[in-house]
Amino acid sequence: MDQGDVAPPVFSASAEVDGGHVRVVVTGEVDMATADTMVQTVLREPAERVTLDLRAVTFFDSAAIHAVVRLAQRFPDAIAVLPSRQVRRVLDIAGLGEQTWLHPA
Repeated sequence: MDQGDVAPPVFSASAEVDGGHVRVVVTGEVDMATADTMVQTVLREPAERVTLDLRAVTFFDSAAIHAVVRLAQRFPDAIAVLPSRQVRRVLDIAGLGEQTWLHPA
């Protein structure tokens, strides 16, 4: 690989279940191609509470915003989103920076 070439971030979403709490850790780019996988990872296990850890997300587009909003509607008052700096910026620009589900990273 040439020094100028940079490998694209690899998307992953993994779930950890502890009783009625599911914690999903997402890394890489969340976009039109990966946002539904993130949602399905959250929904795979029955849960009363959800933590969506996006601190390792490097790219977050409108499909990702829509996915997070869908999850927040599905788990009202029972979801916590931990954003990376990039995710926080996108959510702030989208007017979602004051949502109760958005927590400091």
